Amino acid sequence: MFVLYETPAGYAIFKLLDEKKLAEVDNLYLEFQTPEKANKLLKLKHFEKFNDTTEALAAATAAVEGKLSKPLKKTLKKFFSDEVQSSLLVADAKLGNAIKDKLAVPCVYNTGVQELMRCIRQQADSLLSGLPKREMTAMALGLAHSLSRYKLKFSPDKIDTMIVQAQCLLDDLDKELNNYMMRAREWYGWHFPELGKLITDNIAFVKTIKLVGTRENMAQSDLSDILPEEVEEKVKEAAEISMGTEISEDDIMNIQCLCDEILSIDEYRTHLYDYLKTRMMAMAPNLTVLVGETVGARLIAHAGSLINLAKHPSSTVQILGAEKALFRALKTKKDTPKYGLIFHAQLVGQASIKNKGRMSRSLAAKASLATRVDAFGEEASCELGATHKVKLEARLRLLEEGNLRRLSGTGKAKAKFEKYQAKSEVFTYEPEADSTISIKKRKRSESTPAEVKDESVLEASENQDESTAGGEKKKKKKKKTKNQDHEQPEEAPPSKKKPKTKEPDSD
Repeated sequence: MFVLYETPAGYAIFKLLDEKKLAEVDNLYLEFQTPEKANKLLKLKHFEKFNDTTEALAAATAAVEGKLSKPLKKTLKKFFSDEVQSSLLVADAKLGNAIKDKLAVPCVYNTGVQELMRCIRQQADSLLSGLPKREMTAMALGLAHSLSRYKLKFSPDKIDTMIVQAQCLLDDLDKELNNYMMRAREWYGWHFPELGKLITDNIAFVKTIKLVGTRENMAQSDLSDILPEEVEEKVKEAAEISMGTEISEDDIMNIQCLCDEILSIDEYRTHLYDYLKTRMMAMAPNLTVLVGETVGARLIAHAGSLINLAKHPSSTVQILGAEKALFRALKTKKDTPKYGLIFHAQLVGQASIKNKGRMSRSLAAKASLATRVDAFGEEASCELGATHKVKLEARLRLLEEGNLRRLSGTGKAKAKFEKYQAKSEVFTYEPEADSTISIKKRKRSESTPAEVKDESVLEASENQDESTAGGEKKKKKKKKTKNQDHEQPEEAPPSKKKPKTKEPDSD
């Protein structure tokens, strides 16, 4: 059983003297504690040295891709011509499959082989006799530099690195400009606090401080190139009655130095933004037309590269940048976010609040298609992005007008245009309801058939009641007459009234 060991200087082939030791993976490191023990277990059979760094780089790139390089192929052909029945221990499974397919050499790669390679690496200086340590170190360093330079040059993922770095630097410059402007306004506000309210533009504010200095020079300065006439008059009037404190020449000099820094950073930011525009139009023209340079660059920077962004589905592109809100919503079982970085696109910003979610979903779908065309397409043109943008603008117009028609489906589905009409909830005052006059009875001719029927029912019921009451009265009268006939009542004696006697007065 032989072992293939790859080094920066060449290929080494060892013979494993005791195959039983490979089965004991946990105790294998004990056999490599000293160079003497390592030489008892492994014996160097052949070492194929690279001629130069170019050959070493070609062999390394082939090993990374899982292919069989020419030097290794020649070496294995020579060495295994006689040893047909022996197997070869290989660290990489892809390389082992390539050797087995092309040379028909049985290869072994498992955890035991990985542990053996780790032990060989520890005692490589003693096992590879005749190769100085300095030479091995120099060849390893040269191969590492060459391989990293090759990967950076030919990797398709690294083409848009400039866009990612430029966008990150642009965000950093915006933060620094904001901090510097806050410091300048607060610093100069002790001397002239009214100026900050009169001049809202930061660059105009800084240029005014740079040109004028202290507020005493405001009346003599010409600010027509920086400020409008109305604002200039107000500034000069406020300078005469300002409530600020007095500052020295050293103070105003340091403030003006800060203004120079702000102006230089702003100038560089403008130059960097123009550079980012040109790079985005050259790298991803369709995505740039759809969402803009800044949003497109932020999406690429957040995904890592243009190819990684093209691999994302449209639903991921829609919420890219809102990962915290998404996982928080999933954890609390609430509504997930509708948009992330794509919220700052122009099409989403033009939509109303209720239509922002729909526009972000539509824009994410089109942006995902545009990104794939930019990443994997052969021709660099912005026709796809322009056509999609026109469709999205028409879609936004329909949503804002309230026309909710089906964009997909059969031709029989017709659009129904429904205008939104606001219904007033204000109730009018009816003075007739306050009347206390009783309503007159209508004539029978004016009443409706239903009312006539109800009235007839009521009259019938009243007549029935009257008839029953009349019958009862007649019965009572008959009873009384019968009693009078049978019993003649005696005449009552006249009652004698006693005369009233006057009570004597107490007086």
